Amino acid sequence: MIELQQNNPLHGLKLETMVAELVDFYDWKILYAALRLECFNTNPSMEACLKFLKKTEWARERVESFYLYRFKRMPKGSAAQFELKPRERGFAHGILPRKPQELTVELIAEMRDKATADYQEMKRSNSRPKFGKDKPKAQDNYAQNKRTGNKRPAPSQDPKNPWGN
Repeated sequence: MIELQQNNPLHGLKLETMVAELVDFYDWKILYAALRLECFNTNPSMEACLKFLKKTEWARERVESFYLYRFKRMPKGSAAQFELKPRERGFAHGILPRKPQELTVELIAEMRDKATADYQEMKRSNSRPKFGKDKPKAQDNYAQNKRTGNKRPAPSQDPKNPWGN
């Protein structure tokens, strides 16, 4: 039995079509401001951009996420959904894409500044001691890749040998 494809605007969409839609609607400057990929900035052309995106998986995923959440304005998923690549994500049946979000270089700069400020505030609030003034924040030496005495070695940085054996 053929499994039904999840409701995903990226299903069956070629990379070339996606980039063409984005460039037609936003232009190269806005795409560069939003995604910060040099293929949209330095002598932008469809051929060079596609060549870069086909070779670079993380950049392609960034463009696909932008397409889903800014251009098609699909609803944000759960944390489990964000663990998946954009082409593997699904949406509830019946959810339709909305009109693309209008963006300008100035608006993107404002959004980036607000996100940076929010992140700095979150970082400040998380760095405060949670147990009162006198008690320091507990340190997790093992998670920070430090040796915890002579009993346990630090985790291995070798991806082929994650257990350090």
